[in-house]
Amino acid sequence: MANHQAAQIMALIRSGDLINIGGRPLLVTSPRKFAGVRSRAYSIQLALAFAAIYLVWGSTYLGIRYAVETIPPLVAAGIRHSIAGTILLAWAWARGFRPTRANWISGIIVGALFFLVGHGSLHWAEQYVGSGLAALLIATEPMFILILAWSMGQQKISRVSALGLGLGVLGVALLTGAELTTKGSSLAGVVAVLVGSLAWSAGVVISPKVKLPNDALGRTALPTICGAVMLLAAAALTGEFHATHWASISLTSIFGLAYLIVFGSVIAFTAYTWLLQRCPPALVATHTYANPVVAVFLGWLLASEPLTMRVVLASVAILGAIVLIRRGEQRATPPVVTAKAAKAGSIEECA
Repeated sequence: MANHQAAQIMALIRSGDLINIGGRPLLVTSPRKFAGVRSRAYSIQLALAFAAIYLVWGSTYLGIRYAVETIPPLVAAGIRHSIAGTILLAWAWARGFRPTRANWISGIIVGALFFLVGHGSLHWAEQYVGSGLAALLIATEPMFILILAWSMGQQKISRVSALGLGLGVLGVALLTGAELTTKGSSLAGVVAVLVGSLAWSAGVVISPKVKLPNDALGRTALPTICGAVMLLAAAALTGEFHATHWASISLTSIFGLAYLIVFGSVIAFTAYTWLLQRCPPALVATHTYANPVVAVFLGWLLASEPLTMRVVLASVAILGAIVLIRRGEQRATPPVVTAKAAKAGSIEECA
């Protein structure tokens, strides 16, 4: 009899119902309800994190355009990454991160590729090309990464990936074809974005071979700081600091730069790092598809950038190329479960 009553009490506790103990009613909250609350909170965190890398990173191209309207491009990029890098390094330092000499050397190498050439050329180019066009050209990074990895013997190019490369070349040709007949500065801007995309891709391929920190924040903070120093040095050497009219900087440029620092570099990167620790990298990498679409839409909506049929067709071609290259990589490379992936959890944990 006692066992039967105990079983009834346990059933009521699990259900979170009203039970009577010692003649007094007592409402017992269900553990499953707590689990449901935690699950909903986690789902909200995931949604916000993906929104950050989808929408915020897609909007940074428009932020760059506004920033370089009255701030010289290398100065804008240098200020952006010096402040963001300092915040990230301070955060990592507070958590116990201490960089080694080898970490700093690696940070200089990767920072030069990612930020000095990659972002420096992008900021310069957006003086002459639209933010949507720049985002579509930056979307060629997976193509450059595949070619560089293949040239270094790190990866094979499958038939699906080769088809993706061909489709991507067609998309870039659609975007750049009209620029060949326009003013030289516009064509130079297109070439600068492609050079920046190539440099960033080289940094992606090289970064696993150098001794960057294992700490996630430190791994990004050091290249960001090193790249910022090089950007500011380049701005000084090219006379941009001397040519900067600080009193003439518009509020639009100030807000654009502040948005890039706070949202583009700190918040979105934090969300990106958090997602990589909990979700499969292939799922996190889907921001590659969303960012150009967001950039083209915002450029058309807020900056009156033309949304022509040529841009639409080029967008479809480049995004299709990314999809084919991703699928080709999955077929060419067997899945490997790393210690980090095992620690991060399964796909179901991220869903």
